Amino acid sequence: MSEFRLNFQDTETAFRDKSDAELREKYRLFRMMNSPILNGIGTRSATFALSIGLPVEWLIKSTVFEQFCGGETIKECQATIDRLGNSGIGAILDYSVEGKFSEADFEYGKDEVIRNLERAKNDDDIPFAVFKMTGIAPLGTLEKISSGADLKESNKIKWENANRRVREICEYAHKIGQPVFIDAEESWIQNAIDQMAMEMIAEFNIEKPIVYTTTQMYRHDRLQYIKDEHEKAVENGYFFAVKLVRGAYMEKERERAEEMGYPSPIHPDKAATDAAYDDAVAYCLEHIDEISFVNGTHNEESTQKMAQIMEEKGLSHDHPHCYYSQLYGMSDNLSYILADNGYNVSKYVPYGPVKDAVPYLIRRARENTSVTGQVSRELDLISREMERRNI
Repeated sequence: MSEFRLNFQDTETAFRDKSDAELREKYRLFRMMNSPILNGIGTRSATFALSIGLPVEWLIKSTVFEQFCGGETIKECQATIDRLGNSGIGAILDYSVEGKFSEADFEYGKDEVIRNLERAKNDDDIPFAVFKMTGIAPLGTLEKISSGADLKESNKIKWENANRRVREICEYAHKIGQPVFIDAEESWIQNAIDQMAMEMIAEFNIEKPIVYTTTQMYRHDRLQYIKDEHEKAVENGYFFAVKLVRGAYMEKERERAEEMGYPSPIHPDKAATDAAYDDAVAYCLEHIDEISFVNGTHNEESTQKMAQIMEEKGLSHDHPHCYYSQLYGMSDNLSYILADNGYNVSKYVPYGPVKDAVPYLIRRARENTSVTGQVSRELDLISREMERRNI
């Protein structure tokens, strides 16, 4: 059989729903992001301006926020949901508010996830909901649980509250049959997240996959972790459901390991991460009757490999256990070509008040400059489409 390949260089399909003006603005923003100096100045300036109360929210909202976020509220995201849905792409609404610390903030975060689930119910254009544990639980408590430290009474109460919030979210997701992702975070709080996520998976994934954990495959222990948790799921009669990502905190992880004198949890290089990632995709496809998974990547080769294995195995493009996902505003060539070929594909659509979403946007900008060639690839595709349109 000849090698099956999707044409991810088809810029006409990739940018079909972008007007000429939108394409020019996308090109302008990615050019700025492609310059480490301009990027650094821009992110520092935005943070400083907001910290001293300068009225720059309107500028952020009309530029980088509009490019990578759906709006400030669930309702404001509707135009983005509709636009993606018209191209066969799902929207995953991600309440991207970070750096909150009070129990009241955590309760609000939990309620917002439930509002997301309510909005997603019975809407094929919103296949999943998602939340970060640090949006509903204190960082310090997650770190203490993860390290096995003894808890003070106050931490015990915070941990109980965090577990209650997670349970409320997952119970509601199960009640309405709406899948939900629990995102992965830094390794020093991940044990606590894994503990809660796997408890929910064991309880609520009996009839079908509802709760998905997330594994960052730049960690050298994660492939074995997937295999171990899959075996437990088979033994105990529930579906293992997982979102695979390469990882979002590489520099922070390595710096902390060096500062604190423990072995880095991260693969030594990109090649090792890529190999682990592709092995995880292949493993999930090998056990697709027992595992539901999401290939959350902007890597073209990993996307091709999954499509090719699905073809070799005779799996339908819209197999209910096989999904692809990318971030809104990025890798449209992957998302739109996948959708055009009938695959299950969705975009993470962050939303929230502009000032609260700035940490997310800054991390996106920094990640994109640190991922080798990512922004250059985006620029190349946009440039080719602008040339094709003669604009």
